Amino acid sequence: MDIILYLFSLVTTGSIAGFASGMVGVGGCFIMVPVQYWLLVGDGLDSTLAIRVAFATGLAVTLPTVMTSAIGHHRKGAVDWQTAIPMGIAAVCGAVTGGTIAAWLPGQVLKTFFAVLVTLMAVRMFWNVKECLVCPPRQSIPILLAIGFCIGNITSLAGVGGGVVLVPVLVLLLHYPVHSAVGTSSACLIFSSAGAVATYLWHGLGVAGLPPYSVGYIDLVQWAVLVGTTIPLSILGVRYAHRCTAKILRYFFAGIMFVVGILMLIP
Repeated sequence: MDIILYLFSLVTTGSIAGFASGMVGVGGCFIMVPVQYWLLVGDGLDSTLAIRVAFATGLAVTLPTVMTSAIGHHRKGAVDWQTAIPMGIAAVCGAVTGGTIAAWLPGQVLKTFFAVLVTLMAVRMFWNVKECLVCPPRQSIPILLAIGFCIGNITSLAGVGGGVVLVPVLVLLLHYPVHSAVGTSSACLIFSSAGAVATYLWHGLGVAGLPPYSVGYIDLVQWAVLVGTTIPLSILGVRYAHRCTAKILRYFFAGIMFVVGILMLIP
């Protein structure tokens, strides 16, 4: 594949994913993973290895991106660390479990799971999630641990940060205001992404046929290009998130997710 087209695809993808991360509290993997997968397969990589590399590298990009987003939201007073920390700890356990299972599943199963989840998330994003302005946020430790563990599993098995699932859970189930839910989601994703990245890195050590300059299942070339664009755009996304409603952008990303999910389901 032409190197210019390869880099242009990654830079464009990273820019969109970074802005989405800062704006609506998601990791952006639902945008990065399909592009990474298609680029890797286009370079001749086996499809099973390609989806694992895409998952691992996308999550490795998500980690510093959501850290940047969380810091920005924290400065705006929109992160509830009393919720994010216990959920995050449980998310690490879930991410390790899910990542271990994913390391042994066929690539087609992982690809289908990702596509179905992304399509369902797209449908969910078209709904108007209304916050309860008079309901105090709930902080039940057992509920937080259960939610965190589930988010961690989703992070590893579907190769996504889990924010698109976590934000509505925080709003609808735990009664968090939308902006606080976005900020708290970003903080929780730090933990789940770290657990998933460590698991994919460990299980990828010594695997034959991986792209050059890989550490475990993490492609360092793709990682460097994507991080260089996602981090500055996530900062811009955070600023924009606190200046306007997210309705139009939510519909935009839902449309992208729906198309991506359908395309990934096509053999």
